Amino acid sequence: MNAFVIDTFEFSRKKEHAQGEQAVADFARLREETADTSGSVQWAVQGGMHALGYPQMSLSVKAEVKLMCQRCLTPFVHSLDSETILVLAKDEEAADELEGKLADEDMDVIAGSKSMNVLELVEDEVLLAIPLSPKHERCPDQDGQEASSTDKRISPFAVLKNKQ
Repeated sequence: MNAFVIDTFEFSRKKEHAQGEQAVADFARLREETADTSGSVQWAVQGGMHALGYPQMSLSVKAEVKLMCQRCLTPFVHSLDSETILVLAKDEEAADELEGKLADEDMDVIAGSKSMNVLELVEDEVLLAIPLSPKHERCPDQDGQEASSTDKRISPFAVLKNKQ
C-alpha cells in the first residue's frame, strides 16, 4: 500500500483537506475480510479544531466491498458510508484521559503523530464499518426454500390441539 503521511497536528491546525481513492486490493487487512479484492475505497480527511480547542480530523470513507454472506455462504456487495471525528491527543495516555473528559460517543480520541499514514486510518475505518457477521438482506435462494419449508412444517401446538 502506498503511504500518504501527514503531521496530524499541522494538518489540523492549518485546516487542510485531502481526499483520494484506493483499491481494496491495496489494503492488506481489508483483503483478508473480503470475498475478493475488487472495488475501491473513496476517502476524505479534513483538519480542524474541536470546540474545546483540541486538534481534530474528520474522516469519511465510502466503499462497495464484496463480503461472504454468513447465512448462504455466497458473496455479495456491501455498501458502506462512514464518517468519524478523530480528536488528537499528544500520546496514548493523554488520549485515554481526553476520551474520559469528552465522553462523546460520536468521536474517537487517538494519539496524533508527526508522521501518520492516513491510509492506515482509512483502512481502520472501513474495517470498523464492516458488519461482524455479514449477511444478505434476503439471500438469493431464500425465496424458494421458505415456501417449501413452511408447507412441510407442522406446529407442535397443532399436534397437542388435535389430542383434545
